[in-house]
Amino acid sequence: MKLTILGCHSSTPRPDCFNSAQVLSLGNIGVLIDCGEGTQMQLKKARIHLKDIDIVLISHLHGDHFYGLIGFLTSHDHNIRKNSISVYGPIGLNEIIQAHLRVTNKSLSYPLNIIELGQTESIEIIKDAQLSIKTVPLKHRIYTNGFLIEYTYKDLHILYAYCSDTAYDPKIIPIIKGAHWLYHEATFLDMHSSKADQTNHSTAKQAALIALKAGVKKLIIGHYSARYNNYENHLKEAREIFANTELSQDLKVFNLKEIL
Repeated sequence: MKLTILGCHSSTPRPDCFNSAQVLSLGNIGVLIDCGEGTQMQLKKARIHLKDIDIVLISHLHGDHFYGLIGFLTSHDHNIRKNSISVYGPIGLNEIIQAHLRVTNKSLSYPLNIIELGQTESIEIIKDAQLSIKTVPLKHRIYTNGFLIEYTYKDLHILYAYCSDTAYDPKIIPIIKGAHWLYHEATFLDMHSSKADQTNHSTAKQAALIALKAGVKKLIIGHYSARYNNYENHLKEAREIFANTELSQDLKVFNLKEIL
């Protein structure tokens, strides 16, 4: 049971800084959360095969969170995939995908299920014996959801919350309360909190406050602004409020059973 960070940087991708994407490997279930530009390259580096991903969750339709999706979906076709993929994301995602397939005269070899989301309250979008996924409505410049993912297998229970992109918003606390792991964006340092307010992003301090008030066990911060060359000050700022904080890093792997 692991979390692989494929990319954790905001805005424009750079040679060593990839946009938002991460994979939850939960037994035989693979969940890709966001799919920024370069996701396929990072999957190869992380040695995660395309066939191992069954579910894709897109938080919102800003490019640094979904520009890698079309290539990801069509590459499955090169590998003659037969099993279906389910993609969840905001209204407009189906139009984007279908337009690409139409213009390029591309048909897929596998069933593609696109489920569009427009609800402003938290809803359960997947529910079976092992997996539950709920939306976490976030406060951003366009319609955005985080996700609360609950995986149960025998006596193992993992609760993971993903919250990016978002301004500081205490309204999410009841939804994610008690999560084992929380990934929360920390685009800016507190010294740039006015910039966070202007762009509906969060600071490292604000991410830590959410973690503290939600009673989570571990906080991972990411979605760093390109204005910073390193993120040690993000870590210091967050740990002053919530000690059990870790930095995300491209290709870093977290063992989800570590804190159970």
